Amino acid sequence: MSLVHPAYGQLRQVTPSAAVLLCENPSVMTLEGTNTWVLRAPGSEQCVVVDPGPDDEAHLRRVAAVGDVVATVLTHGHVDHAAGAKRFAELTGSVVRAVDPALRLGSEGLAEGDVVAAAGVELRVLATPGHTADSVCLVLDGDGERGSVITGDTVLGRGTTVIAPPDGALGPYLESLRMLAELPEGATVLPGHGPDLPDARAAVQYYLAHREERLEQVRGALQTLGADATPRQVVELVYADVDQTLWPAAEWSVRAQLDYLR
Repeated sequence: MSLVHPAYGQLRQVTPSAAVLLCENPSVMTLEGTNTWVLRAPGSEQCVVVDPGPDDEAHLRRVAAVGDVVATVLTHGHVDHAAGAKRFAELTGSVVRAVDPALRLGSEGLAEGDVVAAAGVELRVLATPGHTADSVCLVLDGDGERGSVITGDTVLGRGTTVIAPPDGALGPYLESLRMLAELPEGATVLPGHGPDLPDARAAVQYYLAHREERLEQVRGALQTLGADATPRQVVELVYADVDQTLWPAAEWSVRAQLDYLR
């Protein structure tokens, strides 16, 4: 991706409590780049940063300059979200909270039901495994009239999420989506990649319908190809109308679907 996105380097306010700084790391997998979220109550000089992004010095310094960073939170451990966390902590002096102990800097981790309270905001932690085993979403109940939810890669702003075994698994992912479908109607989606979305419930319902459609297609492919068909064979049949540059990612998701069905 060679085009320069107009949002690079610009802190954009999305909701009363959440602003985003887009990292310049575009790719087929990251879309325009990684969304780094900056959270604080209106008027607060302190802030919480979610997903500082890859180990990109220029991006990390831009994020560090947005205010007094009192905590850093990771939605999951993929490098495009978390590789810069250690350096970011050096720049800001903040703790790093994550599910994976190997990613933490400080004594506190993240678990279902935890509340991260800082900079005048409260982030309610939802364990949402599936994209990765350590994925979480962060709910800001008081953010505007309907609240908002930071979804990492569990729900994207455009397209659908890749499930890559063995760390990713479709069964837990579907359960996570069903839980997110219970969020209030109209809650804003603040995703790890792509644009923000106006309604988390609608986005999750679309994701669930899409996954069921793909599962039916894979079931049909197995009837045609045989029960022992490889992920690649299934991709060539089910994803025949999809740009072949996306086939490697599709093959990961098909592998997860085959694991789930088998």
